[in-house]
Amino acid sequence: MKNGKSIPEPEVSEMNLIKLIEEFNSEAKCREYLEGLRWPKGIECPHCKSKEVVPVKERDQFNCNACQYQFSVTSGTIFHDSHLPLWKWFLATYMMLESKKGISANQLKRTLDVSYKTAWYLCHRIRAALREQNPLPLRGTVEVDETWVGGKARYRGRGYKGNKVIVVGAIQRAGPLRLQLISRADRKTLHKFIHQNTLPKTEAIYTDELKAYRGIADEDTRHETVNHSAEQWVNGKVHTNTVESVWSLLKRSIIGAYHKISVKHLDAYLDELEFRFNNRSNDWAFRDALMKLVSADKLTYEQLTNADYGTQKTPNGTKNAPRNTKALS
Repeated sequence: MKNGKSIPEPEVSEMNLIKLIEEFNSEAKCREYLEGLRWPKGIECPHCKSKEVVPVKERDQFNCNACQYQFSVTSGTIFHDSHLPLWKWFLATYMMLESKKGISANQLKRTLDVSYKTAWYLCHRIRAALREQNPLPLRGTVEVDETWVGGKARYRGRGYKGNKVIVVGAIQRAGPLRLQLISRADRKTLHKFIHQNTLPKTEAIYTDELKAYRGIADEDTRHETVNHSAEQWVNGKVHTNTVESVWSLLKRSIIGAYHKISVKHLDAYLDELEFRFNNRSNDWAFRDALMKLVSADKLTYEQLTNADYGTQKTPNGTKNAPRNTKALS
């Protein structure tokens, strides 16, 4: 953005690697594009909201004539205090969105020619920005299911769950997905998740035969099930195949890309999967992701590695579970 004029969108909405290199092959081009996303109506001071700002070209910053505050397009955002070139941020964001099963920090380390610590921190800052802050409730027909996440434990019998955690998901038919880590798959927890993520007048909720789902129906919403224990997978329009396909993506990403993730950060990986899934048909997904990055609050390395990070709130404001750092593989 220059002289208060907004920067036009790239000519082609759908991004690919060639267009990314052509559009954003310099720091100046990346900054100009972020300025257009952050200040579409003209640059304003993030401190006092004044538009009386002048560029400090030699420092890629702006000076506010009203309060004398100096700032840049990355000030106070998820990019804050990053010494990584913006084109590497753009490339990492593109690769995380484009990889159907995600991309590991080790792979980004090799691709971007950075240290593992830098790549890991970069991935988690992008995931934090992609988190949906105020998700709209689901409506119409909604599938709900839960799954255990975790690998096989050595020297343990079949059915051992001591090394696993539970993830619950809800997906609107031909609509968005919602995922959450929960501590137990009991009636109280599952009903709370459904009520928080669906409209009161949701037409139908489809689940399997788990008893904890019973009683979720009311005068506005019917509840129908399929009996998986009897090998019933579809009953007319009733099935949970859509949400179960998400479990396939999640588990294949852990096995094939990440190999191991901690329970502490599992919700962050769910946020990434949720954004990627919900924007799979969005030609402007890359732009929308950058808009989230340039508007998200900064996240320091100390905050990210703090023992309590990721255990305070989910996107719906409820506490995550459980609070430990064991690895899932």
